[in-house]
Amino acid sequence: MAQTAPIVIIRKKAAHGGHHGGAWKVAYADFVTAMMALFIVLWLLNSSKQIRVAVGGYFKDPTGTSKKVGNGENGSGDNFVVTKDNLDKIKDELSAAIRKVNITEKLKDQIEMTITAEGLRIELMETEKGAFFPVGTPEPNDEGKELLSLLAAELGRLPNTLSIEGHTDAKPFATSGSYTNWELSADRANAARRVMQQSGLGPKQVTQVRGYADQRLRRPQDPESAANRRISVIVHYVVKPNPDDEDRPLAKGSPASAPGEHH
Repeated sequence: MAQTAPIVIIRKKAAHGGHHGGAWKVAYADFVTAMMALFIVLWLLNSSKQIRVAVGGYFKDPTGTSKKVGNGENGSGDNFVVTKDNLDKIKDELSAAIRKVNITEKLKDQIEMTITAEGLRIELMETEKGAFFPVGTPEPNDEGKELLSLLAAELGRLPNTLSIEGHTDAKPFATSGSYTNWELSADRANAARRVMQQSGLGPKQVTQVRGYADQRLRRPQDPESAANRRISVIVHYVVKPNPDDEDRPLAKGSPASAPGEHH
């Protein structure tokens, strides 16, 4: 019996387009990245100075662990908190930053920094015409906002807490009515706080807002002097813990020593 030859069936696959690989994905990713960078640049060009500084700070320190005074232009770049040991250093760096701000030389003479028992005191002293706050008004002018924003950008990099004080001279604010120098001094301190918290201070960095009216005159011998009208920002120092004293209780009735003021 003759054997039947096997039947072989050959099926041809339908032709498809050639395989192009994944190179197009790389090119597309580069294009998307470039477009994102372009949109960021366009957004920054139309943003405020504070936003530009904040974005720049993020790219310099994405983790947010670097707490330092100054930036690439005027800071030392050292990581520290304000303590009794380095108040002079903070004072010098803030002074350098203020010298670079776009305000007149005359107004720079109205800014004074002193080291006190509380910490670094920064005072914005008024003139007869009103250097930072128009006479009799609770809101700062453009120069006052600019300087307060600068201070906030610098001090916001520190973990230290702040107090803000408002002071007036001894001239009565008004001949009648309930709005007095007490209200004016407190309102100015609060206005300074709002500007600074919108410009770089942490939401919990300000721990006190004080209004003293004319009760703490800068020039007691001349109670109506414009120099008595001022805003004071106090940077509280942080006491470094002493490992040898961690378990040692403070002697009862022994006050902590406090350094005197010096310029």
